Amino acid sequence: NYLVGVGRADCTGPVAEIPLMGYANPDQVGSGLLMRLYSRAFIVADLDDSKRIVFVSADIGMVSQRVRLEVLKELKSKYGDLYRQDNVILSGTHTHSGPGGYFQYTLFWITSKGLSRPSLNAVVSGIVKSIDIAHQNMKRGRIFINRGTVENSQINRSPFSYLKNPASERSRYSSDTDKEMVMLKMVDENGQELGLISWFAVHPVSMNNTNHLVNSDNVGYASYLFEQEKNKGMLPGEGSFVAAFASSNLGDVSPNTKGPFCVNTGESCNNPQSTCPVGGATMCMAMGPGNDMFDSTRIIGQNIYLKARELYEKASQEVTGTLSSAHQWVNMSDVSVKLNATHTVKTCKPALGHSFAAGTIDGVGAFNFTQGAVEGDPFWDEIRDQLLGEPSNETKACHKPKPILFSTGEMTRPHPWHPDIVDVQIAAIGSLAIIAVPGEFTTMSGRRLREAVKKEFDSSSTPRMDVVIAGLCNVYTHYITTYEEYQVQRYEAASTIYGPHTLSAYIQLYRGLARAIA
Repeated sequence: NYLVGVGRADCTGPVAEIPLMGYANPDQVGSGLLMRLYSRAFIVADLDDSKRIVFVSADIGMVSQRVRLEVLKELKSKYGDLYRQDNVILSGTHTHSGPGGYFQYTLFWITSKGLSRPSLNAVVSGIVKSIDIAHQNMKRGRIFINRGTVENSQINRSPFSYLKNPASERSRYSSDTDKEMVMLKMVDENGQELGLISWFAVHPVSMNNTNHLVNSDNVGYASYLFEQEKNKGMLPGEGSFVAAFASSNLGDVSPNTKGPFCVNTGESCNNPQSTCPVGGATMCMAMGPGNDMFDSTRIIGQNIYLKARELYEKASQEVTGTLSSAHQWVNMSDVSVKLNATHTVKTCKPALGHSFAAGTIDGVGAFNFTQGAVEGDPFWDEIRDQLLGEPSNETKACHKPKPILFSTGEMTRPHPWHPDIVDVQIAAIGSLAIIAVPGEFTTMSGRRLREAVKKEFDSSSTPRMDVVIAGLCNVYTHYITTYEEYQVQRYEAASTIYGPHTLSAYIQLYRGLARAIA
């Protein structure tokens, strides 16, 4: 039904004396290598080669705007208008153990101590090379889709936020995490196996913030296991079969299934502020199923791999139909959202709340910040005002009930601290729609987005679409919670940078993109 090409290339970059990206911990500096990082590319084209879709999953924390722009520039110089911003999706797996320093906004430069040209070059060249390899290996092929439930691999790390969603909505789901894995199997016309893409919502944070070895965490280990099985006798990173385990709506989803405990006393700290009686929030950490973080990475990675293998072997539903894609640049700090006939709301200039500094049970912050803070702290606010300036009254009002710690949208020196202009993108491979989102949607946010996009397709001439969310795509804008979760102001809500109506804005935008390609 299609022309299909797959490719994999190394994108590891420097592994020593470079801050790692993910936990925002300046002390977490690379000092060696555990597993190499790879970019995995998949190209699907119509048989007449009139339309193409490229999906890339790279073993990096997230795709940055700088990376995307440089990749597209290189592709344009090589291939002209064949690969463009509308038909190339770049997604990060969200490993927290890869090198940082490949961003263009100031906030992300702070923990990475500025731009790292070697890191940026490795990511860009690795992604481009993986696309080159896929491009050179295009052949007639078939694509199959399957889906199934992954057990014992996730918990919701902000259950108190999730419980604020309407009971009528929660009752439609059996769990406070999305357990479904969606998988694409690719073979050539003779049945020769080419590769797979799996989307599953889990944070690759089995390796915690005490780790100093560059690696691709649990989902990277799943890729390793699948590729080693199919590329018999080959070293890791070699062989023609490519297995990508891509990110989805993982915002509030942790692989640390034992849950949060006080590391100093051993008691549970599963409370709304994730704090301990002695030592406060900095002592509250979630534990994985293993004896240590390496063992936990292996266990979770193996769980994901085994389910993918089962789905791969049983995949029989063929993907057919045309290819289409759409992309839009949006000023996310100024989107008007029509909630109903009488009410219109707006997004805000980017800002981070106090609970952003608290971190999560997967990687705690510093000082006395706690999750769930709906009031500021006079001490930190005064320091902020002196060093960075006070947030405007307009931004404060727009973000309520978030107490603003950093009004990043009003901070432009030496460069802007956060993006205003964001890419939204959607691509359809026959009956599968891939929503490329620029951040971390929580479980319920992702469910609402998928449902809204599916409804848009159903009401047009393309019903019965499968809809998946590809996370950490194109530019990083932190988290996207539901309006109800936002009111609680745990870490994910404090990191929803465009305010309480961020999700509504994205739903409106992606519905528009779905209409454009339906």
